[in-house]
Amino acid sequence: MSTQQVAFAGYPSAVVYEQPGTGKKGTNPVQHLLWGDWLLKTGQTQGAWVEVKARGVKGWMHKDSVQKDRLLEITFVDIGQGDGALVCTPDDKHLIIDAGQGDNMYRFLRWRYGRFLKPFEFEAAIISHPDSDHYAGFEPIFAEPTLTFGTIYHNGIIERAAASKNQSLGTLRGTAKEKFLTEVVRDKAELKDLLDQPAKIKGKKYPTMLKKAMDSGHVNDIQNLSIENQFLPGYDQTKDLQIAVLGPVIEPDTSGDPRLRWFGDVGKTKNGHSVVLRLQYKDVSVMLGGDLNIPSENLLMGHHTGLESPPAEADKEKLVKAARKVFECDIAKACHHGSADFSDLFLRSVNPIATVISSGDDEPHSHPRAESLGGIGRHSRGDRPLIFSTELARSAPETIKHPFVLKKEIEELRKQIRETTDADKKQKAEGKLDKLLAGVLDRSVAVYGAINLRTDGDRVVIAQKIERPGGKDKKWDIYKAAGLKCSTGYCGRIVRLHLGKVSERWM
Repeated sequence: MSTQQVAFAGYPSAVVYEQPGTGKKGTNPVQHLLWGDWLLKTGQTQGAWVEVKARGVKGWMHKDSVQKDRLLEITFVDIGQGDGALVCTPDDKHLIIDAGQGDNMYRFLRWRYGRFLKPFEFEAAIISHPDSDHYAGFEPIFAEPTLTFGTIYHNGIIERAAASKNQSLGTLRGTAKEKFLTEVVRDKAELKDLLDQPAKIKGKKYPTMLKKAMDSGHVNDIQNLSIENQFLPGYDQTKDLQIAVLGPVIEPDTSGDPRLRWFGDVGKTKNGHSVVLRLQYKDVSVMLGGDLNIPSENLLMGHHTGLESPPAEADKEKLVKAARKVFECDIAKACHHGSADFSDLFLRSVNPIATVISSGDDEPHSHPRAESLGGIGRHSRGDRPLIFSTELARSAPETIKHPFVLKKEIEELRKQIRETTDADKKQKAEGKLDKLLAGVLDRSVAVYGAINLRTDGDRVVIAQKIERPGGKDKKWDIYKAAGLKCSTGYCGRIVRLHLGKVSERWM
């Protein structure tokens, strides 16, 4: 009978050693694990030491560096320009929230889930809104034959062929002063009805991708998310992990039919009606706001508080106080990759300790904007709030000195696999591609640029890989936060661990 047992690395990080030691420190470190990293206890012990397998190595850990409980884990993946996050819950459910534009999310997941060699089901794929830098990365993920999905969630806006661009999101109705989208797609039946009309989706990538996903047989359901849901199904107020749906705001007409406010053009409307999620795990909260903008932030604050937004000068503090009851959180994903299209009052309402910005190099917007960084810092909690960026965290070893050359090589190999009729050549090309992806590119995305958030509902760790580690036991740049809530309101302590040095301050 096997004595192997799954466990997890202890707080805030843990070291695997080649051999046990006399105290809590062994000899010859071989791996540095982040809090919550998966490991396998082999069943072998030496006093207070247990033998483990973890992250490709086998070695020894002190029993105090091992825990049995799984954490809430959110990985903000370096997907370049766009958004993409993987959420793993304490009860081992897995959700993908946006997937960027290219294949970075696919490659990250491929690394994370054992090259997709075994079947795996994601509980949900959540597409915050139909901008390609949020949804296009799902295309290779949905096409992967070993992956299945419980539900794909979207914001109800489905692009379609239309006579004019302003009608491409659906029929607009209203006055010159106030217009609404009236063809909000609420459920699978309504979506299927639209997707089964080739003339309406011809040339539109987003609905075409959803149709392929539905037709694949790998997706159980596709549903709309909005404030009408209140909570993501399965994560209501009765659960330890609650996921509230704060947006988009549905404004029904007099007949009760759903409408979404028009924000002046197609881009602002798609962005402004992003799915907004607030995760609450015990005493720790995280908000994911898609690509919100000033008009939509005002709509959200006004809807959730019942107050006028934007407010008169004399009512600003009243609005912020009321909005914090809904939007205040400990960690926030910055809206729209650090765009300058934000409301200072909304930032004050969110009031986070830490903010994560998902942005990329190859884009025309110069994200994150300088004033956005200043605004986030100014309106966050504490004297020295934390701002993380996937773009700034990204690095690469010397083996990835020429990423565009590698990209071209990958494209050529994929073309060869598609077009060759020679079985031996096809197998050889597949092997070369597999080695290239798994050995170099998958790992580069998984290791460099990702911002890792781990919490047990009380303590929090936010970490990124160090570009040039100081040793096999010093691979992570780690910020710890604890005591985020207290009887007098929000307080907390932040500790930074970096290359053995520790700095500490209270929020």
